[in-house]
Amino acid sequence: MIARLKGLLLEKSPNRVVIDVAGVGYDVLVPLSTFYGLGEAGSSVSLRVYTHVREDLIALYGFASPLEQDLFERLISISGIGPKLALAVLSGIDPADLVRAIRSQDVARLTRIPGVGKKTAERIGLELKDRLPKAAASADATAPDGDGVRADLLSALTNLGYHRAVAEKAADAAIKKTPEASFEALLRDILQGMTRA
Repeated sequence: MIARLKGLLLEKSPNRVVIDVAGVGYDVLVPLSTFYGLGEAGSSVSLRVYTHVREDLIALYGFASPLEQDLFERLISISGIGPKLALAVLSGIDPADLVRAIRSQDVARLTRIPGVGKKTAERIGLELKDRLPKAAASADATAPDGDGVRADLLSALTNLGYHRAVAEKAADAAIKKTPEASFEALLRDILQGMTRA
């Protein structure tokens, strides 16, 4: 079973990446939270991997953090939630926000995730409330630091090729709009706004 992949990023799209490890290309499905943290094609990448095996399929799911992987594995342990829906959940909400929504049984927040209906949201809340990963406690306890998040956003945007002035304007607007949002959520909103512009 494959647990980790480290190599060169060959291809990158919002839900999948191809990683070259010693000449072998691995097709890995990823949530948006992981996708936004990856560099450009040709850069070095290291992902934690969950190997999903069915009689007709072997699929690799990649994660940037232990929390993402832990939440994914807990989600697929719930009856009626497969890897595809679990990935959609992690793509639709920041991992720390997911932990908070489960802890508070926030069904309304969970149903805003594409593909998650009321019954599924209730099941996620009920089944995972007392089984959240240990890493979730620290993720839940740490609120984003405004200056650190802004610096990280500027770094990410300039590395993606945006001019410094454009990056500063976009980062400031996003932080002003949702000051409590995580780095990943802010970056996702900024990039979505820039692609629409």
